[in-house]
Amino acid sequence: MPGKYKLKYFAFRGRGELARLTFAAAGEEYEDFRLPYLGEEWYKIKPSTPFGTFPVLEVDGREIAGSYPIAGYIAREHGLMGKTGWEYTQIDMLADHSRDIYDPLMLVFFCKDEVEKAAMLKRYNERTLPRLLEGFQKILCANTNGKGYLVGDRVSLADIAFIHVMDWVDQHVPEALDKYPHLKALRERVEALPNIAAWIEKRPKTDL
Repeated sequence: MPGKYKLKYFAFRGRGELARLTFAAAGEEYEDFRLPYLGEEWYKIKPSTPFGTFPVLEVDGREIAGSYPIAGYIAREHGLMGKTGWEYTQIDMLADHSRDIYDPLMLVFFCKDEVEKAAMLKRYNERTLPRLLEGFQKILCANTNGKGYLVGDRVSLADIAFIHVMDWVDQHVPEALDKYPHLKALRERVEALPNIAAWIEKRPKTDL
């Protein structure tokens, strides 16, 4: 119901975008509350958040903190976590491993030493990213020969989490999916879904 959900995050995509994409896939309305990054208003609100961090989802006055717990809750409430216990666990596994794609890039982004930053990105591009993308593509190809979604026969949080992290990868390794045609096609399929495509088109344009 409109007004039930209030997502609190900063005024860019970042870690809050996974929840926004999941809301879009679900076709669910919510209040998209945004603050300037580390501005005065944030420091006033920070002590009242569960762990002093964003994103936070408010649900009828109660709060959930953390991007993946928030997205998982939305997905469970809206049928985006599979049809069986096995599918649920596979989706949870893939959403969790999508963080392994995202998190190292955050370290690269915030590294202030340009030499170390270049070395970190090189290691990521040569070791970390290929290992993870190979794993994702193997699982995708085992499900409907790679022509559908990561788990089951409909879009799930696993697919949403994957397109979310690839949006960030694009900024650092734009050719990342060139060697993974099934994953590239998956991304195109998911981003073309009407609700997700509409959100990507209308969301505020930000660098992060």
